Amino acid sequence: MSEMLSQDEIDALLRGTNDSSPKPVDESEEHLDSMESDALGEIGNISFGNSATALSTLLQQKVEITTPVVSEVTIDELRERYPTPHVALRVGYTEGLKGENVLVLTREDAAIISDLMLGGTGIGVDPDGLDEIRLSAVQEAMNQMMGAAATSLSTVFSKKIDISPPLVEVFDATKNQTIIDRLELWETMVLIEFNLKVGTLIDSKIVQIAPIQFGKQLVNELIAATTSAPAAPKQEQPKVQAAVTPAKAPEPAPVRTEKTSAPEVAVSQAEFMPLHAPTSNDSVPANLGLLYDVPLNVTVELGRTKRSVREVLELSQGSIIELDKLAGEPVDIYVNQQRIARGEVVVIEENFGVRVTEIIQPHERIGIV
Repeated sequence: MSEMLSQDEIDALLRGTNDSSPKPVDESEEHLDSMESDALGEIGNISFGNSATALSTLLQQKVEITTPVVSEVTIDELRERYPTPHVALRVGYTEGLKGENVLVLTREDAAIISDLMLGGTGIGVDPDGLDEIRLSAVQEAMNQMMGAAATSLSTVFSKKIDISPPLVEVFDATKNQTIIDRLELWETMVLIEFNLKVGTLIDSKIVQIAPIQFGKQLVNELIAATTSAPAAPKQEQPKVQAAVTPAKAPEPAPVRTEKTSAPEVAVSQAEFMPLHAPTSNDSVPANLGLLYDVPLNVTVELGRTKRSVREVLELSQGSIIELDKLAGEPVDIYVNQQRIARGEVVVIEENFGVRVTEIIQPHERIGIV
């Protein structure tokens, strides 16, 4: 009896067996830390900001895609979050990146987008009427959006990135269907939610879903592009040294080294420092230069007002709308819906322009304190 194990000893052995499972490896490989989540949010903000411009051109409506929120979900959590049918578009990357992601829209938003793509007004559209033609219209709109996003990523990552045409279908997260079956292969997923506004027709969300491995791949590409950015100026240093070495070549003896030191000092003063970035920019983040070519929406707001539906319906050609600003009062200047400055309206030849008179919190515009 003394050789038999007690229940407490058996429980201790079982706990020890469970602790020996490869848990630490899974946590490091299958989850995002706070830095990676923030990086994915910035990548999504940049890429989908360009997508909003492409979608606005297609729909002839003002489009805003802002405020990304990054989280992790499992397939069961996804089923609970989307119990009603949605429209999903699977996008694969054919060059530059390896993997795929899924965009999710509500059926109502997809119906409005398809109606606008087909020349309609987007008003009073039945979400149950998403036939093959309308789904094809949504597919083309998302293809243009993701193409614009891929172009932005190409600029940020300094490499060519291309996508395959998206595959579209209506899916029910509570059932096993094509895209859900595909998502079940991803044990843990990155879910990025964006606010989507299309004129006055849509005020909703668009969701991007991708496997954790693909999210980490995007972060690694951003880090690689950031760390390789300062390499270009350093490559010019050997050229400067090559220009200096001929001044040292005529030194015949150690006695003359002091005499030749004066020319060396003169040469060192012409080390082509202006060819490099000014030292005052050293405080700017190293990856900021990667974003210089990313297009931004600059908007000048003359003023605002509120009107009832009756007053709006009574508007006709020649009607005058009084704004909440006085004549001569500074106008607000926005970049991607963020107010950054104030200015005054001027006329340049036959075009309106704005002269900037005040910059609002300049250190916050580039994230430098």
